[in-house]
Parts: sequence; C-alpha cells; structure tokens
Amino acid sequence: MRIFISLIVLATLVIGLILFVFIAEDQPLDELAETGIQSMELKNGMKVIVQENRRAPVLVTQVWYKVGGSYEHDGITGISHVLEHMMFKGTEDTPAGKFSEIIAAHGGKENAFTSKDYTAYFQRISNDHLELCLSLEADRMRNLLLGEDDFLKEVEVVKEERRLRTDDKPTALTYERFNAVAFVNNPYRKPIIGWMEDLDTMKIDDLREWYQTWYAPNNATLVVVGDVKAKQVFALAKEYFGPLKPAEIPQLKPRKEVQQHGIKRVQVKVPAKVPFLVMGYKVPVLNTTENSDDVYALELLSGLLDGGNSSRFSKNLVRGSQIASSVGAGYSLYALHDSLFTISALPSNGISMDDLEAAIIAQITALQDELPTEDELARVKAQVVASSVFEQDSSFYQAMKIGIMETVGLGWQTKDEYVDRINAVTAEQVQRVARKYFVEDHLTVAELIPQSTEVKLSTSGNMNAGEAHAN
Repeated sequence: MRIFISLIVLATLVIGLILFVFIAEDQPLDELAETGIQSMELKNGMKVIVQENRRAPVLVTQVWYKVGGSYEHDGITGISHVLEHMMFKGTEDTPAGKFSEIIAAHGGKENAFTSKDYTAYFQRISNDHLELCLSLEADRMRNLLLGEDDFLKEVEVVKEERRLRTDDKPTALTYERFNAVAFVNNPYRKPIIGWMEDLDTMKIDDLREWYQTWYAPNNATLVVVGDVKAKQVFALAKEYFGPLKPAEIPQLKPRKEVQQHGIKRVQVKVPAKVPFLVMGYKVPVLNTTENSDDVYALELLSGLLDGGNSSRFSKNLVRGSQIASSVGAGYSLYALHDSLFTISALPSNGISMDDLEAAIIAQITALQDELPTEDELARVKAQVVASSVFEQDSSFYQAMKIGIMETVGLGWQTKDEYVDRINAVTAEQVQRVARKYFVEDHLTVAELIPQSTEVKLSTSGNMNAGEAHAN
C-alpha cells in the first residue's frame, strides 16, 4: 500500500537516502563510504554487489540467474521453475533436503522464486553465517545432482502446484489465457509454471541441459545486504565462487512483439462464482525504449488510476458509480521485454461486463481528453516517492531491487534515478502516453464467464503471478 506523506517530509527523507558507490575490482575498498553499494566482478564473470546496513546484526544473501520463463522455447515451458525445485535436491557435499535443514539449524530462512526474466535463491540469517550461505550456494551452482527419481517426483509436485494455483483458480486461469492471446511472439505469452502438456513430456535430460547452460558464474549475480563488510563479502565470494568455471551463455535475439492490428478478445468459461475482466494495452519498458520519459509517465499514470482511495478507479467506479466491486491497474517498468499495462476488475452485482468495460474505457478517455490536475499529480507523486523511500527499511527489498535491475540489464544504479524521474513527470506527459499507448487496436480483453460448479475444470492453465516459488 502506498503511504500518504507531505512533500516536505519526503524531501527530508530523500536527502537521507543511502549513497550508492560503484567500484571496480582493483579499487581499494577502504576508501569507500561506510554505507553504500559496492560492486565487483570476479574473473569468471560473476558479479558481486554489497550494500552495508548496520541496523541489525542480520543479512540477506541472494543469487540471481539470468534465466526464467521468457528464456524458454515451446515444448519445455516450466523448465526454469522445475529446476528451481531441483536445486534443493542436493550435491555430493550437501545431500537432498540438507540445504534447508542447515539454514534452519542456524536460525535462518531460505527460499527461491522463478519469474519471467530471472530465477533467484535467497537466505535471511544472522550476519555471522555469511560464509555458510555462500559456500552452500557456490556448491549447488555447478555441482547439483540431478537424479531421475528426484526429477520425476518433483515434476509431479509442480503439476500439483499448477493445479492449485491456476487450474482451480478461475482468475489465474483467465490471466494465463489473457497473456497467451495478448502476445504473438513476445515470450511473455508463455506461463512461468509451464503448460501442463509440456510438464507431462519433460525429461531429465532437458533439465540437465538447462542447468548446464544457464547456471554458471558468468550468468549470475550475488547480492548481499545487511550488517556485513563489503571487503569480507568480496573475499568470501572469491574463495567460493571464484574457482567455478564460466560457461558459454547463449546470446538471445531481440524478441520485439509484432504489430497488433485490432482489439483481441478471449472468453474463459470455467466453474466460478463471479465474472472477472482483464484488459491490457501494449506498452514499452525501460529496456525497450529510447524515450524513458514514457515509462515513468506510465508508472505515474498507474498511480492516478489505482493509487489508493483517492485514485480515479476507486473514487469513480467503486465508491462513485459503484459499477465495480474492485478495480486495479498494474504496470512494471523493470522488465526485459515489452509488457502490458493491465487493468483488472470485478463487476458489482447486476452490472454487465459490457458496462464495466465501457466505464473503464471512459476513465481512460478522460485522461486522454483532459490534463490531470496538479493536486492529483502531487498526491500520486507523494505516494510513489514515499513508498520508494520507506522500502529502504527492508534489507530484503533493497536486495531485490538491486538484483532485478542488474539481472534484466538495467544496472543497479538505475534504482537511484526513480524518485527524481517520477517527480519530473508532467501532466502533459501523462496525457501524451495515455493517448499514445491506450489505443483500441493495441488492446486485449479477457472475460471470465462463470459456469456451473458441476462442470469439470480442464487441466490446463498457469499461475496468476509474476513468480513461481519452490517451497
């Protein structure tokens, strides 16, 4: 939830933000500020990024791999997520199940997640167990035992996961089909957890090849945030990850989406209690456009539509006309490929889906026809900036932002630009991107049409989430 706060207080908070410093491997660490981001690259190509934080004697370690659902080709969808599960099945030095047991025995917590553009593994633990975490992660980076029996069991676990999170969740199933229809050649059309048909035919050899191809030091980034000394982290990273041999990482070709030439519609008819609407417009992200002003304006536009009780959707559609029982907007500027600006909504009782869609379009048209007020912009900027500032209280979130931006190719330094770029957005820019991107010919609409609960749900679908988790 975004937090309301005066711009005066925000200014004070922003001034106090942590200074980020970039260093090369051969720079003396003792010349750096006590707090700040420090970075180096090992000789094998692995990146190591550290942010010192003395608030508590704890740390977060995260290992990020540049591979996820968008890297997969047809026929092996879901393989990145299956491999994530298998990463807990052990090495010669750490047998299956022992990784989690060891971390828990030392008072820590660990898990992993697979997204469209990356897979990450993390631990949260006291700061005296840094070496333990790095040694365990380095071991499974190149020494994983991929046994046939473990693989067959884990694939069944993933199938059950998709049944629970997608096949038996009508809104998630609708999102899956929405993405599959919205994109033609953009890899985001494929589900992260994989099509059930691909999971059925996946082989252990597929998994072994995927592991050997992508899980290498020169395709990974280690992020450590917490009560640590960067010099110590770099020394341990060299000790444990430094000896690992790099791999030849495939160079992916650009995946620019083909031009859409008219509105797309899809209906999903499954057992459900209430109808559901998803709408999406094709939009760029920081990685895919030279005009970065557009993406920050889209970010602010998202807040205008769905930024708390004072946002246009809440004020006009939920509390005002009461056409929708809920409605929200979503956009992420930190992606690898062009994405979607999505709007999802549940109609109020007695409201048709046509009326709900028309009401949402009317809110978009209003933004295209009239400039947002200065009060609106100031409110949303205060919310967005305050959220960004207070997220600094979380070591885990700080590490997440660093890892995401580094892994999608933006560089972790980009995160420091966010507040200034949001504050620089004008009303005219918001109106311009609304006119430029919210075009009917670039729109996809998915509608969930509830069926009787006696109708058996088919066994295909995917997660309505940006991530798939192992545990």
